[in-house]
Amino acid sequence: MQGYLHRNIPLSAAMGVQVRVATPEHVLLFAPLAPNINHQQTVFGGSGAAVATLSAWSLLHLRLARAGLEAELVIQRSSMEYERPITGDFEAECRSAGDGDWQRFATLLERRGRARLTLAARLLQDSAPMASFMGDFVALRGK
Repeated sequence: MQGYLHRNIPLSAAMGVQVRVATPEHVLLFAPLAPNINHQQTVFGGSGAAVATLSAWSLLHLRLARAGLEAELVIQRSSMEYERPITGDFEAECRSAGDGDWQRFATLLERRGRARLTLAARLLQDSAPMASFMGDFVALRGK
């Protein structure tokens, strides 16, 4: 998964993103502070949002692959809520949505060629939650 991200989303390589866990149920990405630092010596908000987005996108990408569903996957809308500054290396974690949500998503994608799923992720520093992400992802077939 890390190679895929670095080849297809070059920003992930520039940010130093490393894949720690990559399954259709759980994605955990690591990012170092140095390439993602801001003027306050904390993680730049855009970097945090990008890594959180990558974790959720990766999870959905892996679920689609496991289900044998080919589709273009894009983020439609997202929001971040930062609870406190991230002062060091950090992780982004996304866990799968409920099976009911996934089944509705997969059924819509197969029937209509388009489906939307909302995923949550969180940013962690030393296992402590630092920020939360919500994103609506759209899958499109037939491109």
